Amino acid sequence: MTDRYHGILNINKPTDWTSHDVVARVRRIAGQRSVGHAGTLDPAATGVLLVCLGQATRVAEYLMAGDKTYRALIRLGTTTDTYDADGEVTATGAVPDLSAPDLESALTEFTGEIQQFPPAYSAIKQDGVPLHRRARRGEEIQLQARPVTIYRIDVLEWRSPDLNIDVACAPGTYIRSLAHDLGQRLGCGAHLAGLVRTRSGHFSLDEAITLQALADAAAQGALERHLHPLEDALGGLVAVPVDGPATAHLVHGRPIPAQESPPADRGYARAADGQVVAILLHRGGQWWPQKVFASDQPAG
Repeated sequence: MTDRYHGILNINKPTDWTSHDVVARVRRIAGQRSVGHAGTLDPAATGVLLVCLGQATRVAEYLMAGDKTYRALIRLGTTTDTYDADGEVTATGAVPDLSAPDLESALTEFTGEIQQFPPAYSAIKQDGVPLHRRARRGEEIQLQARPVTIYRIDVLEWRSPDLNIDVACAPGTYIRSLAHDLGQRLGCGAHLAGLVRTRSGHFSLDEAITLQALADAAAQGALERHLHPLEDALGGLVAVPVDGPATAHLVHGRPIPAQESPPADRGYARAADGQVVAILLHRGGQWWPQKVFASDQPAG
């Protein structure tokens, strides 16, 4: 099956759908196999899920590296084994008489570069097996803390026992763990009762489309208007303009000379029509192709 579409979709993931469910639905709508997502959302979560089609699946790693923002509902007083509302209750506790400033003060302990333990029910692999599979089999799991960065946490509303917050963080941060850890810090327990991803990189929820809107567009032959080009995934790389001869060199695996010392050693070759030709590495005064994209494919 030949890929017809090449680009990035900003999908507003519905609740109770897995990220894999969304990919399968987009695959059917687009009528092609080469579809993948860039950054998993838990089934209960909604919001921005970036889905890559065709050649864009090869730049998913750059999309996943983007910072994220979330709106989260944390329910104090109840702890679950999954750290969210889908899990089994493991403990309950009386919620202290807290003010919004009290919570803001407690949350400052979780900002900056911190060590965070991921949930036992997560996709992180241990000895090659996802933790959630081992947890469901009842195996003993030794969780290891990982460094994560949370830039800010803003309290939006506090109506005991429910706390609404806005979180800006680096990739790899678990908001479920943040909810659980806050509950431990306050001594009453807590879990994540709701989550919306409002931004991933520069893709925002305001610009996301529903699966139904995508299906309607495809039925009208207008799916392309919702595709973002590959270039939108590569904002952190140096854009290197290339002409026809340079493109031919890169497509055949040969380097091209760098016109000047670049500000970074990673870049991408950009043709005059905006097509991404290749991902580049600067070495020895030259740009070397690392990933080459078919020169006759549209970027989006």
